[in-house]
Amino acid sequence: MSSIAMSGALRPASAGSRPTGELRLTRRGRLAVFLACLALVCVALMLASGAATGSGEPGEPVPTRVVTVQPGDTLWAIASRAAPGEDPRDTIEQIQDLNAIGSSLQSGQKIHVPVSR
Repeated sequence: MSSIAMSGALRPASAGSRPTGELRLTRRGRLAVFLACLALVCVALMLASGAATGSGEPGEPVPTRVVTVQPGDTLWAIASRAAPGEDPRDTIEQIQDLNAIGSSLQSGQKIHVPVSR
């Protein structure tokens, strides 16, 4: 039986024996374990994200016209004028995608606006 089970307390290890059940990592060891775990997480994320797909055929270009932003214009107003009768949110998304812009516009800015069909 071990000294733990017999007395309920740890006995100091003698000079010739090895401590059992104790794991100590050096700073370098902790770094190695951390980097290994980080690498596993990165690999798992790459496998889970899926690959980008594309085709060899060119896409269909979106017909656009260039509009100069006037003082007080908003994306909502421009989208409503560009595609009357349609949901402006869809047109706003197209305008943002075509021009790689967020929600802010500046007076005098020239933007591409899809032409309604």
